[in-house]
Amino acid sequence: MLTHFEYLAASVMTIVAVWRVPAVRYGDAHRRALWGGYAGFAAALWLSTGAVMEAVEHITVIDLDALLKHFASTSAILAALKYVATSYGKTSAPVVPRHVAVSRWIARVAYKVGMVGVTLLTVLFFTVVDRKTPSADFVADHAGESGAAVYMTLFYFFPLVTTAVCGYQWTRASRRAESSSMRVGLTLMAISMWMGLIYVAARIALIWVAVIAPLAPDIVDAAVIGTALWMNALFLIVAVGASIPTTQAAAGRWRTWRALYHLYPLWRDLMDAFPGTSLYPPRSRLRECTRSHSTFDVHLDRWTQDIADATDKLRYVAPAELLLVAEEAASSHPDPAPAAEALWIKAGVLAAATTKPSHRPRGPLQTKPFIDTTAEAAWLVRVRKAYSEITTTQARRLLARAEEELTA
Repeated sequence: MLTHFEYLAASVMTIVAVWRVPAVRYGDAHRRALWGGYAGFAAALWLSTGAVMEAVEHITVIDLDALLKHFASTSAILAALKYVATSYGKTSAPVVPRHVAVSRWIARVAYKVGMVGVTLLTVLFFTVVDRKTPSADFVADHAGESGAAVYMTLFYFFPLVTTAVCGYQWTRASRRAESSSMRVGLTLMAISMWMGLIYVAARIALIWVAVIAPLAPDIVDAAVIGTALWMNALFLIVAVGASIPTTQAAAGRWRTWRALYHLYPLWRDLMDAFPGTSLYPPRSRLRECTRSHSTFDVHLDRWTQDIADATDKLRYVAPAELLLVAEEAASSHPDPAPAAEALWIKAGVLAAATTKPSHRPRGPLQTKPFIDTTAEAAWLVRVRKAYSEITTTQARRLLARAEEELTA
């Protein structure tokens, strides 16, 4: 059971770390620190699995997987401290709450102490820990050894402080959360940190009890397995708690991406009709919808502006009566207003291929019911839906009718 639980916890934490990779590029410093915490804990969890431990065993240093796991955990802990210290309370505030000031002081000191601690861990690992034979489980196999107890106590000092600080801060923050999803997420994160504090205290007690009063191997194994299950459970709670507040953002990104995907044909046709309107020539739909140089929101905002600029240029080539003819033709459509604009654009694009632009606009733009970029994108999606149903033949007929009306 423990083996499967270890792989589950490592996989889930890795998914969370991968999900938050954009924070490294677009996020601010404290969000990058949060990602560093997830990535470090994911690495530490993988180093606890049998497959990775076996792979590391090919290196001649005995129990190197344990040292690497402790390095990864320590780096994750320091990142978590930085995140907590920079997330709560404004730096420019005239009076900083005592709990925030203490957290910031701990975070500042932790980096210096962390460097010293990592150095001491390395020295103790290679000097006082008895590593004659490889360990299947570092704590269980070294139970009762005073050197290993000193080494592990030094390692557990960092999570002991971190879980206390994070648990306290996230408990306070959950009470003041503005949204229910944030409140639930922070509550779960706080619970996981208090669980972590219990885990660390139990592990420290176990290793020193085993030194003072040697325990039976069965008792040590049961305690190690029980605390390991507890640790993996708390990391699953961390993953769930971290994911809940992002569900709304994830849903928003998904809606934005869908809008981009659906708007592509309309945007591409207009950009082909008026080269130079966009910053770069249109690529394939897959390429355009997977660009990583900007966020989806920025991408959609640029496309709506491109479409607005191109439709404004259509006024200089489309017949003056085209919009009126298009509105008449779309009157029986289930969504007449977007359908009328779609007809006007489709026929206007045909006119742009053969008509020299005039010096002044030949016709008006349709009045549109939106007040911001989100509403404009939603409107354009409706226009695109009608646009995709219009054939070139229908657009030519509409254009011919508009030209007839003009000369009549």
